Order: sequence, then structure tokens, then C-alpha cells
Amino acid sequence: MTTTTAEGVTIIELAPTTRIALRTADPAATGIAFGVALPSRIGDRTAEGAGSALCLGPDEWLVEAPEAEGGALLATLADLATRQPLSAVEVSDREITWRLEGPAVLDLLAAGCPRDLARMPVGSGARTLFDTAQVVLVREAADRFTLTVWRSFAPHVRALLDLATAELAAGL
Repeated sequence: MTTTTAEGVTIIELAPTTRIALRTADPAATGIAFGVALPSRIGDRTAEGAGSALCLGPDEWLVEAPEAEGGALLATLADLATRQPLSAVEVSDREITWRLEGPAVLDLLAAGCPRDLARMPVGSGARTLFDTAQVVLVREAADRFTLTVWRSFAPHVRALLDLATAELAAGL
């Protein structure tokens, strides 16, 4: 894990988790099967225990669980797929996540994200762009976000975050 700290912001690479890209026409039955209620509104996120589910589209969720629970989650979804139509693809190795926190976190994210993140409610998330890379942002607190990006785009996004951090430290 790498950590960068500058005045007003800290960037921490988080430990790997099990991530499932889930699509289903029956979110209520699917969520009940593995213990995390699937939110019905795009951008909403539910967290139960160590797991979470973020609604990215009308029939699409990003489900996360600790790595140690991933096998059980995948087995449950495989069993559920025999009884109802769904698609569950493990994407754990495809992505990495950073926690961005501190009083200057909105300024840091403004360096590459076109969204007005100050209006993003705590506990919500969205698929968006950071410069030219697709990312998933989750607002965990007023001054804390997680940013998930495909591993292949991570060096580019990290370089931009480091540049923005240096600019913040220099007062620019």
C-alpha cells in the first residue's frame, strides 16, 4: 500500500477486496440471497457488515466484500444464477482503490473530475471520469472519498493525483 500526504489531503491505496459486477432484473431477491440489500436508485450505496453494494445503473451494481468472504459470495451468486437470470462477474483484479481524504479533497478531485462533487451526498457513489479514465467515486464522509480505477489506468490517474497534491502543497 502506498500513502501520500500533503497539506490538506492524504491518498492511501486500500487493500484488495472481492468486487463483483452484478446485473439482475430482480434486485430484491438477489440482494437477500447474499445479505446486502441492493439499492434501487442509481448512485445509492448500501453497506451491511463488511459488504457494500453501489447502484451504477438501472440493473447494474458493484458489490464489494472482504477478500476472505469472496469465495462464499461467488458460490452464493452461482447458486442463485441457477434459479433466476443474473450476471455476476468477479472484477477484483481489474481495479484498485485509493482513499482520498482531508479538508482539500474536493480541490484534489477537481483537478481531474468534471462533476460538482460538493453536491454529492455522503454515502452515495457514481461512475464518472477522472481526466480521461473511467472511475467510480464513493463519498464516504464530507472530507473522504474512495476512487476506484481500472488497474491499466492507475498509473495515469495516480500521476495526476500526485501532481494535484503537489500543487495543493504549493498553494496553487
